Parts: sequence; C-alpha cells; structure tokens
Amino acid sequence: MGGRNEEPDGAVRVLRPQPGAPLAHILTADGLVKRFGDLTAVDGVSIQISEGETFGLLGPNGAGKTTSISMIAGLLEPDSGRVEVDGIAITTRTTKGKVNIGLVPQDLAIYPDLTAVENLKFFGHLYGKDGSGLEKRIDEVLVVIGLSDRRNDLVKEYSGGMKRRLNIGIGLLHRPRLLILDEPTVGVDPQSRNAILESVENLSAEGMAVLYTTHYMEEAERLCDRVAIIDEGRVKAEGTRRELVAMVGEKDRIVIGATGDLTAGAAAAGGVPGVVSASGTETRIDVLADDASVILPELLGRVGAAGASISGVEVVEPNLEAVFLHLTGKALRD
Repeated sequence: MGGRNEEPDGAVRVLRPQPGAPLAHILTADGLVKRFGDLTAVDGVSIQISEGETFGLLGPNGAGKTTSISMIAGLLEPDSGRVEVDGIAITTRTTKGKVNIGLVPQDLAIYPDLTAVENLKFFGHLYGKDGSGLEKRIDEVLVVIGLSDRRNDLVKEYSGGMKRRLNIGIGLLHRPRLLILDEPTVGVDPQSRNAILESVENLSAEGMAVLYTTHYMEEAERLCDRVAIIDEGRVKAEGTRRELVAMVGEKDRIVIGATGDLTAGAAAAGGVPGVVSASGTETRIDVLADDASVILPELLGRVGAAGASISGVEVVEPNLEAVFLHLTGKALRD
C-alpha cells in the first residue's frame, strides 16, 4: 500500500506511488487479547498489513506494543484472537509459517566477538542458507543496513547504533514476508538513529510488510504508511497520518515568503477552495488550509497572479502528538 513519506517536522518530503490494485494482506491479527493475572495487557488488538507497507504501532512504554508483537510472532499465546502471516496461522505450537517472519527485538541478539559477516553467516546457517546464495544475500543486507565498509570489524567495536543496524540485518537475511521491529532506535545517538531510520525506509521497496513499534511520534510520521495509536492495551484509532489528524480537526499551515502586493495576494489566497484563512504581513502570507498538498499549485498561482513575487514556501502539517493527546488525554511520553 502506498502512503505518505514525511519529514519529522511534518513538512511533505515525497509521495510514494499509489498502486492501481489492492495488495495482499501479509499480516492479519484479529482480536488479540492477553491477560497477566488481573492485568489485561492487550485488549482486542486487530492489525492488517499489506505487502510493501510500513505499519506503525505508536504508544507509550507499557501500552501493550511488545506483548502484541510477541503474539504476532508466535512467541506468546493469546488468550483469544488469531494471527495469520501470508495466509498461514501463527501460534506458539506451530512452526509452519514462522519462516515468513523476521523479528528484531529490543534486546540485541548478536555475538560481539564475531564480525558482522560472521554474525550474518551464523544466523544464515540457522535459517538453512549456505554457499554463494548466502554470500550474495549477506552483501545485499550489508548495503541495506549501511555496514558494508565495516563488514569485517568485530561487533564489539561497533557503536550502539551500528549494533542495532546489524540486529535488523539478521532479521532480513531470510527475506521474510513480515519484518517486526520493536523499538529499534531506543538508546542510540541521533546520528545512529537517523541511519537506522534510513535503513528501515528502504525495506518496503523489497515488497516486505513492516510492523514498526515506537513511542517516538516523529518516527511514526517519517516511516509509516498507516499508524495505530495504542494505549492501555487498546487501539484507540488507526489510519493514515492524514486520516488520524482529521479526527482532531487540525489544519495545515502554509507560510508563503513574498514581496509586492501581499494584501491582494492574501485576498486571492482566501478564495482558493480548501483555504480556511489567509492573512498578509510585510514579508509573507500565512494560510490555514485543509490539505496543503492538494491546493498548493492553485494557491501559488493565484497569489502570483495577484501581484506577489514568491520567494519561498513552507508547509507545516499537524502531527500525531495532537491526535494522541486528543484520544488519550495525555501526552505521548507520559
């Protein structure tokens, strides 16, 4: 499924192409419930993810994200509900179908006294891979995770972010249909975090379905085609970023830097369908609109025709933090 791929600050970066036909569901999780004594950790969670789609499970620590993905991966038996991956039922009691899953847990599962290549070879053998096919796949994975130039260095010499990228690479080795990433950027520095996010952005290009759990709003906005907001074990809402933001009535803010007749430019902007308000100052025109990506070409055309000389445009879209606050009554980091 196609979707928006946006910068953390909400500015539109690129639009992924929209396919002409619906894609197959790789993951179907329906009505998952898990209790631990009197605590209901997961209460009726349902998720569907299509091939080539990155789906975010966004919520604070303790919201039920890790418990949910443990059931989806077949590591924890649900009290009720079902999971299918690529059409095959997944439970703790079956092995069939689990080959279609790549799980990257929060805790590192790598050997520090081996090199990156040696780690990948070891886990490749566990997946039943060997020979030239494994060698080729290791080369491909090292490119995806950005570690080709450090392939023969001992992992204990890696930074925390590099170790986490290798952890992701191990989950990719067998070309899973579903890759599950559980908080992959926790505890890493900003540079390493950005490298991890760039690696994840490349994954859906392989047609892989990605389930990404995070409590960082900006990661969900940057990476995910669709997002489910989870709190206290329940999915509060699910949809594209635009659909979720529409729930709280937030508007896009467009700042048009310009010179010339900005009073007339603002008046012209106010007449564009979808514009809620427009006002001019000495150096810019401020616009509130329902969907900047739809109206921007016409908006700039009318402003320019009204006598304003445009020097720059900034689009700031509302974020998921406002949605989370609206749905739960608390900030995401609480």
